[in-house]
Amino acid sequence: MTTLIERLAQAAYEAHRAALPTSAPPWEDITKREQQAWQAAVSAVAGQTGGTMPEPPHGKYLVIQIGDERHTFGSDVTVGREGSFAIDDDFASGQHARFLTVRGLWYVEDLGSTNGTVLNGRRILSAQLLKKRDKIKIGHTVMTVLLA
Repeated sequence: MTTLIERLAQAAYEAHRAALPTSAPPWEDITKREQQAWQAAVSAVAGQTGGTMPEPPHGKYLVIQIGDERHTFGSDVTVGREGSFAIDDDFASGQHARFLTVRGLWYVEDLGSTNGTVLNGRRILSAQLLKKRDKIKIGHTVMTVLLA
């Protein structure tokens, strides 16, 4: 199980990699030392010295809409056919994706699903920050972020 710092470091590295004009190796191919450097940078930005990040006080919610239905979440939730937030979609995996909150910010991450998780038309490879009006596609189900 990876820590939040490790996941955020990977997301930061992948965003950096995507912005480069030339190709860079994927996270899995960089050295352990480089991964640790990215983790240290993320920890420094977050104001942490350890390997975990404390959660903010409760009160920051994620609100998503599917069709005419709105759903509100105050803590991490797993989405899929068998997730804590179950969706009726044959193209979704049982444990398809997770919405998680880190220091008051909401992210979506794929949990190794068969068909992937799509954010604003792009398949995600690591945890991605959510913002208002984002479109998340899990299977054939499209969700719109109303509040993150």
